[in-house]
Amino acid sequence: MRVPVVLMAAAFALSGCASAGGAASSGSATRVQPATPAAPSGSALTPGARPSAAQPQPAVAGGLVVLHDPGQVTGTLSGPCHAGDGGQLPDPRCTPGGIDPAVTQADIGSTICVSGYTATIRPPEAQTEAFKFKEAYPAYGIASGTATELDHLVPLELGGNNSAANLWPEVPPAPNPKDSVEDALHSAVCSGRVTLAGAQQAIAQDWQTAEARLGLSAAAPAQAPAPMPAQTATSQSLSCSATVSNSSPPDYSTVDITVHTAAGATVTTVAHYKTTSHQLTGVADASGIATVAYYISGATPGFTVEVDVSAAEGSRSASCSTSFTPT
Repeated sequence: MRVPVVLMAAAFALSGCASAGGAASSGSATRVQPATPAAPSGSALTPGARPSAAQPQPAVAGGLVVLHDPGQVTGTLSGPCHAGDGGQLPDPRCTPGGIDPAVTQADIGSTICVSGYTATIRPPEAQTEAFKFKEAYPAYGIASGTATELDHLVPLELGGNNSAANLWPEVPPAPNPKDSVEDALHSAVCSGRVTLAGAQQAIAQDWQTAEARLGLSAAAPAQAPAPMPAQTATSQSLSCSATVSNSSPPDYSTVDITVHTAAGATVTTVAHYKTTSHQLTGVADASGIATVAYYISGATPGFTVEVDVSAAEGSRSASCSTSFTPT
């Protein structure tokens, strides 16, 4: 009869799969295909892209997402998210902040403290616009047509990354007060007054109180000091005026911002594009002139780019502005 033969074969097969060490016998190995891994939250926003291998989830340090993603918006944003202070503060659950592990305290002299660094890692406008309107607006419940600025919570000039965890549609007044905070923290980090990690944590927790938390803004005195003599006030003033080399530059050209101030003054310029802001720094020469060059590649033709300028020399400071409209 054949039935016993079949039963004996089945019993033999079972005994072969249940060896003492749990390993299959050499003559009856079974192939198991691994499950296809899901795309990580830090993967680039490339339509139709398929990962070639499993990607690790982004690390988190001090509540900040750690991800190296120069030149591209990464990850996704899902709501509902609730901004604070009229849209000036992000939802910490949706936008906790993110940092680039390639920027460390040891290498700030060759990264964030180098003029023009942020332009090398900022995503193209096509990506930021797509993320802003297709993901950030729905997640934060912002109506189409609302004027916002897609802002990096931890700015690129402080080692922020381009992940969804670090971007939100901010509804700021104009000019954006967060820009001056970013500049102050950047200057403090590059001059060694505060650490990079300290500045990153402070601005991610609440950019409105970051300077005070780091000891960069003095508390209001209990009693107002006596008025300074007129001549002393005059001696403390600093001049500032700015002009552009071309008020209507074509796309993919260079615009020089020339600033007239005091000799040796540190000059910081922030150009506000339609969806991003670009900062450059320089030092005035012996004649009190500093020139910084903007290469126009991410500006929107027809949209006027306002350039805020600040000059500082010792305890003196001044501000001015100029603008240009790409064609």
